Amino acid sequence: MSDPASSNPTPSDPAASSSAAPAAAARTPQPGAPQPAGAKPAVILISSIVARGGVGTRVMTFTLERLGHRVWQVPTIFLPWHPGHGRATRIVPPDDAFAAALADLARAPWLAEVGAVISGYLGSAAQAEAVAGLVAALKAANPAALYVCDPVVGDEGGLYVPEATATAVRDVLLPIADVATPNVFELGWATGRTITTPDEAANAARALGPARVLATSAPAMMKGALATIFATPDSAYLAEHPRVEGAPNGVGDLICAMLTDALLSGAGAEAALTRAASTTYEMVVRSVKAGADELVYHAAQEAIVSPAARVQVRRLATASPRRVARPLTGG
Repeated sequence: MSDPASSNPTPSDPAASSSAAPAAAARTPQPGAPQPAGAKPAVILISSIVARGGVGTRVMTFTLERLGHRVWQVPTIFLPWHPGHGRATRIVPPDDAFAAALADLARAPWLAEVGAVISGYLGSAAQAEAVAGLVAALKAANPAALYVCDPVVGDEGGLYVPEATATAVRDVLLPIADVATPNVFELGWATGRTITTPDEAANAARALGPARVLATSAPAMMKGALATIFATPDSAYLAEHPRVEGAPNGVGDLICAMLTDALLSGAGAEAALTRAASTTYEMVVRSVKAGADELVYHAAQEAIVSPAARVQVRRLATASPRRVARPLTGG
């Protein structure tokens, strides 16, 4: 092993220092510097993190990075595993510390590299205001940036977060979102509507507020199928596939990440839905066939880049024009 003192120039050597400095500067990206041509925008991802499993930021970070995005990851809560596997310790950052961290990101010199913010599961109601502040800062720096709100508050069993947290998501975050990705329960809860048909799901999506809404676990047209509906101001598309029993958790997180990538890549509504739904369906099928209790996103990562599965996509003709809903006053 060579002697570091003999092989490396010392700071006292002016010639060595002057020659090394430009090389180091060339290697180190400067704050606010333009990104390489063709580079995908970074994504700020704000959601839960688990030690074991494929939910929240675990599957979303992997998916976005596999697709070429840099991810600024912000955990809202730490869990040893998904609560569906049993009770475990929950670690939620103090509200003031969480808000301070997001305020730091809001004034980061690299904010211009960010093309989207995604928020998912929140650890407390107060986190919603901090997220909203970060979104406002990003929009000021880059008006074209997307805010994607995945309102993770419940499922067919009801709310699984405190009502105050669910209300904050509905009343603080959904009104400022460009895109929302609720499941059909969350869509019905937030709009106060009963959803039993694809058209009812599309109409509720248009009433939610954001211009583009992806409703998952929605009623399908085919018997024994499950649908995902993507509603925009001028169209609504439905993707459906056979229902898969025993699907692991994390499906909503995966499809949210896939949709965000598609939209950032400039895909239209039908293409974005097709891509996101195809990858998600294939990942679920492969996970169930493997007998896994979590999404096998590492083993099946080719499905993220180039899914082999195909879903049936059709345009819904009867969805009513979009209208913005006022926040509800009750839970």
